[in-house]
Amino acid sequence: MQASPVIASESPAKTDATRTVFAVLFAISFSHLLNDTIQALLPSIYPMLKDNYSLSFTQLGLITFTFQITASLLQPLVGYLTDKRSMPFSLPVGMALTLTGLVALAYAGDFAHILIAAALVGAGSAIFHPEASRIAFMAAGKRRGLAQSVFQVGGNAGSAIGPLLAALIIVPHGQRAVLGFSVLALLGVFVLCRIGRWHRDNPHRLQRKRTASSSAAHGESIELPRRRVIFAVCVLIALTFSKYVYLSSLTSYYTFYLIDRFHISVQSAQYHLFILLAAVAVGTIAGGPIGDRIGRKRVIWASILGVAPFSLLLPHVGLTTTAVLSVFIGLILASAFSAILVYAQELMPGKVGMVAGLFFGLAFGVAGIGSAVLGKVADHTGINYVFQLCAWLPLIGLLTVFLPDIEKPRDPAA
Repeated sequence: MQASPVIASESPAKTDATRTVFAVLFAISFSHLLNDTIQALLPSIYPMLKDNYSLSFTQLGLITFTFQITASLLQPLVGYLTDKRSMPFSLPVGMALTLTGLVALAYAGDFAHILIAAALVGAGSAIFHPEASRIAFMAAGKRRGLAQSVFQVGGNAGSAIGPLLAALIIVPHGQRAVLGFSVLALLGVFVLCRIGRWHRDNPHRLQRKRTASSSAAHGESIELPRRRVIFAVCVLIALTFSKYVYLSSLTSYYTFYLIDRFHISVQSAQYHLFILLAAVAVGTIAGGPIGDRIGRKRVIWASILGVAPFSLLLPHVGLTTTAVLSVFIGLILASAFSAILVYAQELMPGKVGMVAGLFFGLAFGVAGIGSAVLGKVADHTGINYVFQLCAWLPLIGLLTVFLPDIEKPRDPAA
């Protein structure tokens, strides 16, 4: 644990607000990995819970609904409250709540207690994401896109590791093995306490709301009229909807689509899904730094509308071409969220936590609801039709034309 001493050594003295603090960024990304690893355990053990408690698919859906709604609805509220009053140590409190949910899940003896455990894990996630995104914003300096990408790739890695660990540890040893993952939560509490100290000692790194003249003097985006800001946020919400519903169709039903259309084995379909998810991870890393260099609005244009040619072609090609197109789709689409989030934070300075909570909560909610709706459509019309229908979603990216230009001109020599 080399990151913690670095964080501690920077705490007593104020650090240069324009410098990127990579020790903090890597620490918060690692915490994101721990948080999302724990989150991913719950759906990964659904088959075991279904067998142990004779649950129906409707009850499993209610578990997902409880987790997603708790995580989605609370995030904007948490962000709003922490914008009003700084709470440097809310992050370890959130991780402690997740730890409580883990213990409750390990000892849950019926459906009602499983729902309570899911709600606790969801509440911990709701506290974690907006405040952790604020830390990434604070540590970013001038490289806000890069900071959000580093932060988010930790979550992507955790989402991938969680099911693997569940298969290796929980499935062979039973439900009580969930308790072993409390070690990850305790490690998260320790790391987040160190980050909380850094947050407490560096409040100057958090941009507060400026007047228009002050913003211009500092070379930053000028504050827009309230009505234009609200309209721009609505456009960003529509773009987020487009991204996450289409991404949900891929992550939830891509293997079923491949098996149904090309009659390949489950194992082969899983390999193709891994290729897609790997492309998503790389795209997540790339989107932020590219946005720092060429501008967030350009990345939003390219990352959502740019997927359309590939998504429209995907349902009409062979297996090999499908695999190739999935790589392009994953790379391009995954770069969108960092750009959208940082653009929204710059659109509404001083509301970093609320913006992060709104868009992370929206991502959680849209993904959960979208997956359920698409599953219902697939039951009635077939999985191939779902992919043909979702292929048109990236065209919502045309709405990017209505986003105002809020970023200062970039120096070509930079």
